[in-house]
Amino acid sequence: MIVVTRLNGTRFAVNPDLIERIHESPDTHLVTLDGAAYVVLESLAEVVELIADYRAYVLSKARDFPAVTGYPLSLVPDAETDDDAGSPDPEAPRK
Repeated sequence: MIVVTRLNGTRFAVNPDLIERIHESPDTHLVTLDGAAYVVLESLAEVVELIADYRAYVLSKARDFPAVTGYPLSLVPDAETDDDAGSPDPEAPRK
């Protein structure tokens, strides 16, 4: 989320992934994917910089997660494992 300021001075957070476009004429308007429009004090360049900083922050946090080895994400067990000896056979596809 990025924090921006309304014209009356109140601050609010908006999800930058939902911003469709930003207008500056002369006030800065944020238009979201659902059509909501917000007028903010920050300039277009400042909003773009806030979004870039937010995305850089998300990437840096993702790098901090520990690497997990040995168990890849999967819903289907590997064919090499013998752990499924007692499991039932899968159902036939529906027609």
